[in-house]
Amino acid sequence: MPHSRRIDAAVTRALQGAQGGAAPKQLSEALAYACLPGGARIRPTILLAVAAACGDDRPVLSDAAAAALELIHCASLVHDDLPCFDDADLRRGKPSVHRAYSEPLAVLTGDSLIILAFEVLGQAAGADAARAAQLILSLARRTGMPHGICAGQGWESEAEVDLAAYHRSKTGALFIAATEMGAISAGHEAEPWRDLGALIGEAFQVADDLRDAVLDEQTLGKPVGQDDLHGRPNAVAAYGVDGAVARLKDILAGAIASIPSCPGEAQLAEMVRLQAQAIMPKMPARYRA
Repeated sequence: MPHSRRIDAAVTRALQGAQGGAAPKQLSEALAYACLPGGARIRPTILLAVAAACGDDRPVLSDAAAAALELIHCASLVHDDLPCFDDADLRRGKPSVHRAYSEPLAVLTGDSLIILAFEVLGQAAGADAARAAQLILSLARRTGMPHGICAGQGWESEAEVDLAAYHRSKTGALFIAATEMGAISAGHEAEPWRDLGALIGEAFQVADDLRDAVLDEQTLGKPVGQDDLHGRPNAVAAYGVDGAVARLKDILAGAIASIPSCPGEAQLAEMVRLQAQAIMPKMPARYRA
């Protein structure tokens, strides 16, 4: 089954489990609204690609890991869009959750998705309890403090920002989780896969900075110019547009070179190349040489 179908099926199963019984109707709807239809699903796709490269001998675990990772990502988007952070009206081309359902329900939606992610991993423990415990630990470390996406958001409240730590936490953390969890779900050690996740995460952050700086809202499907508006550190401010593009290409080349030796190394390298093409912003004519 293609990775995209596995991810969609796993996320849908998780949401159905959270919407049963006498659940509050609006919150139930908001959970699905936040996750479906999905975006590019880059993080869980990388997770499944790493699992496949390592043998994927416990697909129940790798599917659960992919769903859990995507649920955390979707939760982070709901929270990022809140008025206390980005105050964004749009996400993935439609009203953000707090605009569609209210700010209190958006807070509860993000919280519920985070808890659901760990419930999904706990439910999969029957396939291999030791691996499931490692998956839970990896995802927790890349979600909270001091190295997870919560830390990344926290850096934006500091008077002085460590740019490398900020990017590593805000964007890189869930990509590190993707490569670690893919390896863990297939019975491999997580540590050799961290550099790949960190580099992909850095590339994605630079690409996101570029999109925010050079694209328009209609093309991006969400507000643009947010880095300048909120005074956030970003690659375009640090390197300029041309410098950020060059930096992005260098990072992606390093990511491919960092792939550990594994049975599916060649296929994984090709997947990283395809993802690189997908995240490279299509620059408007005024930025082309």
